[in-house]
Amino acid sequence: MKTNVYDMTGKQVGEVELSEAIFGIEPNVSVMHDVVKNHLANCRQGTQSALTRAEVSGGGKKPWRQKGSGRARQGSTRAPQWTHGGIVFAPKPRDYSYRLNKKVRRLALKSALSAKAQADEIVVIDEIKMEEIKTKTFKAFLDAVKVDRKALVVTAEANELVVKSARNIAGVKTTFANLINVYDILNANKLVLDRAALAKIEEVFA
Repeated sequence: MKTNVYDMTGKQVGEVELSEAIFGIEPNVSVMHDVVKNHLANCRQGTQSALTRAEVSGGGKKPWRQKGSGRARQGSTRAPQWTHGGIVFAPKPRDYSYRLNKKVRRLALKSALSAKAQADEIVVIDEIKMEEIKTKTFKAFLDAVKVDRKALVVTAEANELVVKSARNIAGVKTTFANLINVYDILNANKLVLDRAALAKIEEVFA
């Protein structure tokens, strides 16, 4: 499987062979779904909290006598059916994260990359390099390579000039080759890879 390689002006400067082991497998939708669910669960803060009827203040006095008033019997004004009463099964802070097997996560990543390759949504750049922090220049680069929607830009290593130039462009996210994940790949309409990042991905996951 081959794909074109472009420079930052949008000019084709060659071709590159994509690894069949990473970009040529049959995408496993079920595994990708499991890994995306796991990613979203691990992102949850789990800090929501509400008070049960045992924790709200007040309500110690019986609001009216048990019989003879014509009203329904009540033992406390802090029961769940009352305004200002406690919450039934109130949510409490908890950890939503859980782990998946390494082989499952690796298969999901390969499936996501293969799905992008089959949909022709991978753009390989010879070298993503910025001389200064300039959002306008980075936007011009994306326009030149025909990336006008949500995009995930992947570089081989941390590059402050690239990260800061791209962070103010709506829909564009930057990451590094060793930090890519299934959710970001599937959430992007285009996957923009630095050639060095592509080599690193193939070296690590092949």
